[in-house]
Amino acid sequence: MGEFLDFPTLIVIVVAIVVLLRLRSVLGTRTGNERPPSARYESISRTRPDNDENVVQMPRRNPQDTAEAERAQRKLEAEIEKFSAGKAEVEDGLRAIAQADPTFSPKQFIEGAKSAYEMIVTAYAAGDRKSLKNLLDKDVYDSFEAAIIEREAAGHKVEFTFVGLSNIEFAEAELDKRNAVVTLRIDAEVVSITRDREGEIVEGTPGQVVAIADEWTFLRNTRSRDPNWKLVATNDLD
Repeated sequence: MGEFLDFPTLIVIVVAIVVLLRLRSVLGTRTGNERPPSARYESISRTRPDNDENVVQMPRRNPQDTAEAERAQRKLEAEIEKFSAGKAEVEDGLRAIAQADPTFSPKQFIEGAKSAYEMIVTAYAAGDRKSLKNLLDKDVYDSFEAAIIEREAAGHKVEFTFVGLSNIEFAEAELDKRNAVVTLRIDAEVVSITRDREGEIVEGTPGQVVAIADEWTFLRNTRSRDPNWKLVATNDLD
């Protein structure tokens, strides 16, 4: 009987065989043809619907776009520092306007104001109401038109030549709620002669260049689709 296994040993062997069979049924066997884990993952990815709502698409940042945005911000800061001319309040105001309106540029604003100034003073001298109406706030337009009407009633005509600007700079800048408000100090040189009905000169000297100084205030709603600024106030500094 010593050659036979005892009963406890038989029980252990049977249990071991059962466990191995259970593991085989759960895990399967390797045949050498199994796909590696990466291949199985690719197969799952290919069969996943593109519109899977459970998948959160992470935004991709384009390095080139980021670099351009950083260059644009540095350019804006350089413009603000240059055109504020050391005036802290003007610098803060320009920065606030730029934050509210990403299209705002101090340099472009100054260039636009130069053109607007020449157009407005030339239109005023010529009595060109149509051009003025497109550039002026209603209250300012009404004031300009009243002066034109008075001049016409007196029979006066203006011979006007715009020579150029000797200086233009930011005097004030602020963001008032949604409105960007900018005041410029403008120094210009013009030749202006006023003649009466008979053609006699009542004001000015032919060929004489006259220096004039003004403060003009422009306003624009930063949430408006209209990119144009309106002249809302003028102040003669002479």
